[in-house]
Amino acid sequence: MAGIYLHIPFCKRRCIYCDFFSTTQSERKAEYVRALCRELEMRKEYLDKEPIETIYLGGGTPSQLEKKDFEDIFSYIYKAYPVTSDAEITLEANPDDLTPEYIAMLRTLPFNRLSMGIQTFQEPILKLLQRRHTARQAIEAFQECRKAGFQNISIDLMYGLPGETSASWEQDLTQALSLHPEHISAYHLIYEEGTALWKLREQHKVEEVDEDLSVSLFSALIDRLTTAGYDHYEISNFCLPGFHSRHNSSYWTGKKYLGCGPSAHSYDGISRQWNIASLDKYIAGITNDSPAFEIEELDLYTRYNDFIITSIRTEWGMPLSRLRNEFGEKLYNYCLRMANPHLKQGTLEIKENTLKLTRKGIFISDGIMSDMLWVE
Repeated sequence: MAGIYLHIPFCKRRCIYCDFFSTTQSERKAEYVRALCRELEMRKEYLDKEPIETIYLGGGTPSQLEKKDFEDIFSYIYKAYPVTSDAEITLEANPDDLTPEYIAMLRTLPFNRLSMGIQTFQEPILKLLQRRHTARQAIEAFQECRKAGFQNISIDLMYGLPGETSASWEQDLTQALSLHPEHISAYHLIYEEGTALWKLREQHKVEEVDEDLSVSLFSALIDRLTTAGYDHYEISNFCLPGFHSRHNSSYWTGKKYLGCGPSAHSYDGISRQWNIASLDKYIAGITNDSPAFEIEELDLYTRYNDFIITSIRTEWGMPLSRLRNEFGEKLYNYCLRMANPHLKQGTLEIKENTLKLTRKGIFISDGIMSDMLWVE
């Protein structure tokens, strides 16, 4: 089984924290969709005809596309790829795009999962982040999607935001849980170099939350969501039983995926490649049958490091039998030796021959994974 990721780079305006590749050149949407469909056609052999079980349109803001754009894209996908009948097909959407008319249009297409970028229900913070929606719009958009028949809705939240308190985060969690989404992704705000948010911090116009508050917010997140019946299946992801993101989980379990569009990444089991992060160069390359991308062949040690980073972060953990079979005795022994201090400290555990983070370990997961990486 494999997946397809399509990067839709268009935004009405950029959020101040975002460092994903995006553009506000909405007048180029039709030209872009033609290039995207052409890339889908050109790369139909990349996944070696493996059945496609997930399709994910991310961005940018995919909900900036119109019905004909989606119809053209799906026409190419279903013509060139063997999509399974129960494929998970996700659209990332901004709440203010999800009008009743737009949602009704989406219901005529193959989408069966929505991922809504809400981030917070605090109005002053939404304005600071330059989000286009209000808290009321987010709530109403979610309710309209539910009313229209969408039974698998994910919402994105952020914490560690400027001016955030434990009380305001508890309010966000209460509001999110009252909507009963099937899935919640919650990410700590990162100050990415070059973003508008980074510059505001440099100018001392905003301040990062301190580490104690960050830990407290993450702890509250885990407690509130697991108490409400959500599985904490990956460091930043929670779901009601049976509703984990099949597409994102494929990244963490080593499945193959094809990424189309500027900056999109692909993985075929032996190499990774990524398209150029430029709309002009992407469209020109596809149009001239010479796509602009870089490729990295993965040696044993790179694949081992990828395995560490992707498997340890999930509730399924790292199967030690797979570690030994795929990477050999040397790396198997190295991994256990590097994991040993964490096993003694109770931040890692071995259950049913699987190495996993404990609750205590989740809070320092980056350091644990870093310790187990192979460094030349």
